[in-house]
Amino acid sequence: MTMRDVAVAAGVSPKTVSNVVNDYVHVRPETRALVQRYVEELGYRPQAVGRQLRRGRTGAIALAVPHVDMPYFADLAALLVSAARDRGLTVVVEQTDGDVEREREVAAGFPVRFADALIFSPLSMAPAELALARHDTPMVLLGEHGAAAHADRVDIDSTAIGRTATSHLAAAGRRRIAVVGHQRDPAKIAMKQRVLGYEQALRAAGLPRERSLIRTVSGWDRQPGADAVDALLAEHPDVDAVFAANDVLAIGVLSALHRHGRRVPDDVAVIGVDDVPESRFTTPALTTVAIDRAFVVEQALEMITSRLAEPDLAPRSVVAPHRLVVRGSA
Repeated sequence: MTMRDVAVAAGVSPKTVSNVVNDYVHVRPETRALVQRYVEELGYRPQAVGRQLRRGRTGAIALAVPHVDMPYFADLAALLVSAARDRGLTVVVEQTDGDVEREREVAAGFPVRFADALIFSPLSMAPAELALARHDTPMVLLGEHGAAAHADRVDIDSTAIGRTATSHLAAAGRRRIAVVGHQRDPAKIAMKQRVLGYEQALRAAGLPRERSLIRTVSGWDRQPGADAVDALLAEHPDVDAVFAANDVLAIGVLSALHRHGRRVPDDVAVIGVDDVPESRFTTPALTTVAIDRAFVVEQALEMITSRLAEPDLAPRSVVAPHRLVVRGSA
């Protein structure tokens, strides 16, 4: 029997159940009584380790990311594990699948209640939700979300990233520049910012914005990237450059262009984002905008350790550096 089972039975959130079993004061009496009734009826027993960890330190930190099999997050996790080990810390990884309900549970402290601290990269939660007061576990947010949250943050400036990528293509003489990776979900802030940077660079280069060159995808993976290019070339056979929202999409773009007989970069230039290890081994090697993941990891760990030592520190925010890495594709 789990906390989620109790929450479903009582019709409340896992956070509310957690607040009741941990005896937090800010719970309405009727809600407390309801949850306690289902705790007894279902025979739920909070893990003893969970209570113990709230009173002391475990040396464990949790990393919650959308997809551990995506190269960017896999590399980030590997860097974090190594850097944490140097500090005598252990990392436990939680995968949210970018699902908003699972992200809400992470933000509420439910799946990571055993950890001393949480490093969290949200994908689908709205900024307003992240700004709400939550559990008392120290948390560092990674990425574009949570600008209004009362938490430490290592930010990614995706507007500048989109501007850097598109400006490089325009400076190379490309005039029909498409962007692949748009998503309809307004909570997907990273892509919203990258499209904004793309549009800013087009204006700076004197190029028109064409809505049909902004291609929507179902996800940031190889197959959606390839599918987007199939549709793009059917409508715009004269496209001469593609800015892909991440390197994995860009790899799908390269595959589709090869299948259509388009030479890269002669006919169509391609640029991605992230500089994942795989990007060095595509044909041609992928030009990309590299995000300094080592900086992200070091800053997140520094924020965590200092927050544990001084809980009353004011929230801090830093922006991760990025740089253009020119290879063969653009």
